[in-house]
Formats: sequence, structure tokens, C-alpha cells
Amino acid sequence: MMVDYQSLAVRGVQALSPYQPGKPIAELARELGLNPDDIVKLASNENPLGPSEKALEAARDALGELCLYPDGNGFDLKQALAARFGVETSQITLGNGSNDLLEVIARCFADGDSEVVFSQYAFAVYPLVAQAIGARGVSVPARDWGHDLDAMASAITERTRLVFVANPNNPTGTVHGAEAVLAFLEKIPARVLVVLDEAYCEYLQGDGYADGVTLLSRFPNLIVCRTFSKAWGLAALRVGYSISSPAIADILNRVRQPFNVDTIALAAATAVLGDAAYLQRSCEVNAAGMAQLEAGFRALDLPFIPSAGNFIAVEVGDNAMEIYQSLLTQGVIVRPVGGYGMPRHLRVSIGLEHENAKLLQALAKALGRDSQGA
Repeated sequence: MMVDYQSLAVRGVQALSPYQPGKPIAELARELGLNPDDIVKLASNENPLGPSEKALEAARDALGELCLYPDGNGFDLKQALAARFGVETSQITLGNGSNDLLEVIARCFADGDSEVVFSQYAFAVYPLVAQAIGARGVSVPARDWGHDLDAMASAITERTRLVFVANPNNPTGTVHGAEAVLAFLEKIPARVLVVLDEAYCEYLQGDGYADGVTLLSRFPNLIVCRTFSKAWGLAALRVGYSISSPAIADILNRVRQPFNVDTIALAAATAVLGDAAYLQRSCEVNAAGMAQLEAGFRALDLPFIPSAGNFIAVEVGDNAMEIYQSLLTQGVIVRPVGGYGMPRHLRVSIGLEHENAKLLQALAKALGRDSQGA
């Protein structure tokens, strides 16, 4: 007897489409017969510097423990995080990347009778996790490509259990300062949890940054999520963490999978936290690359959304997918964002100087324009 296994899945999962990651270099090389060494990947907001030498050394030293289970409590990493941010280890929950924690949070605090609020053009995982658990996702229209925090606060009802706020936001790169975030949090009922997703916070420079960790003592319903995948250069190892009240962390740690962060990842993340020079270099390269791409887009007369992250969304027109495909044939991988409701844009991660230059040259060719200024 033929069984329709899709019908056996829970209702929220039945309607899901899998998350589409950026195209890997090896996949494009196979598809088009390109030399992998000639391909530039600017699609997944990865750190173009490569990993920190301190992280690599720690990872190598940990290889001898592959036969043993990891430290399920992540003692060393939690100690390092607690010392860096001035919090207690009881406030920290470790995840297999911050995506893992976003799902754990949703599973802990929302269900089929709940509503989960997020912004239009926000990170795709928010509606995915809400739908997977059967909660009603409430997408609040954006303002100037970013979160309309006042409208999000107004969207809260008696059924609302979670609000996701990405600051800076992916894929638009928009950001809210400390005053705006503080005013928003003051409007949220204590029974509603606010997840402040700060995956790109290390790239923020100057005063006025809304550091979520400093707000935890005032708002016990706040959860701050961060990652080692971006500025810290450990995307392949999948290490994320949340900082919250001990009471919330206790709930999260009941549901997260044991050993969800492996031994090598724990060692590398602990080591890179002590590599201040690497983080500074990451931010410097990002700032220079951002300026390079902005200048290149202006030279090509392409509008873009000013970004506070390590990526930038550029508007290339109604034929964005054709432009994307042309870039692929030239060995440049970027990220189409039609799935975010931005069909005229491409998201470009910040690369090294020569990688950014190749992107601008390929983009000019795809557009049929002179590459002058690229």
C-alpha cells in the first residue's frame, strides 16, 4: 500500500520549504566546469580572512579527543563568554550555530496556540521555526527596509509569545540604535519574550550601539543570540550562544540537544575569543570592503541599502535572477533574495579587495555596462 508520508507530518511542517543556503563553491565548479580556485563566493556572509590562527591551533590540539563525547556543558567556552560579557555562566546556552538556538527558543516558548512576531525582510529562519511548531507567524511591514519597531510592538496580542528582532538585520543590513531598542523593549509585556538576534553585532562601530547584553538586567524577558560564524570566522564549526536570565537559560538547556556543540568547535571558539587582533582585522577588512563595494555600485548607478553588517543588498532590477546567473557563469556567487520579498535585489557579502573587484567587474559585464570605477 502506498503511503502519503507528507500527510503524516505535522501540519506546520507539511507546508514548509527547506531553507536554501548559499551555493557552495564545489557545487558551482561541478555544474559549470569551473576551476574552484577561480571562484569567488560572496553569498553566505562568511569571514573572507579565513580562520584565526589561534582557533586553528586549538582545533588541531582537540583532534586527539575525537573518540570522546564533547563537554556537554561547554564549561571552558561558557567561562570565556561569561568573563568577556560580565555575565554568569548560568545565563548562557550554547547552540549548533545561532540557528539552533532560534529553533530551541521557539520550541520552548511557542506552540500551535501562539503568535510569533517578526519583521518583513527579516531573517528567513524566524517564519520557518514558527511554522514548524504550528505557531502563527505575524510579519510586520518594514519601514525603509528595516524593522518598524513601533508597529511590531503594536502587533502584539494576547496570543503573542515571541518577538524576533535582528539587529543588524539580514538581508537588508539595517540597524537600530540603543534609544530605539530601549524604547521598544519598554513597550513589550513581560509575558512576551524578545529575541534580539545580534549575529552581526561585532561589525558595529561607534557610540549608540544597542548592546543587548547590557539590557538583560532591565528586561528579564530578553534573550540575546550571537554567533561565531561571522566576524569570528568559524562558520563551518557551527557555534552560537544565547545570553538570557538564568531562568530562561534553564528552560532552553532542557530542550537543546546534548553535545550539540562538538569538541573541536568548543576549543576553537574559546581560543578565538582571546584573539582581539583577529577581530579588529575582520572589522577593518569589512569596513574597507564595504566602502569599495558602495563606490563600485555608485559607479554602476545601482541603488543599495546602507548596511551595518558584512554584506550589502544591491538593487539590480527586474532581471535580478538573470544577473545572478550571469555572475555564476563568471565564477562569482552572490545571494538572490527574492525569497525574502526582494526580487530586484542581490545580497553581496563583503570579500577581500580582489574578490570585491572581481564581483564589480562581473556585475558590470552582466549589466552590459562599462566597468569603469569597478
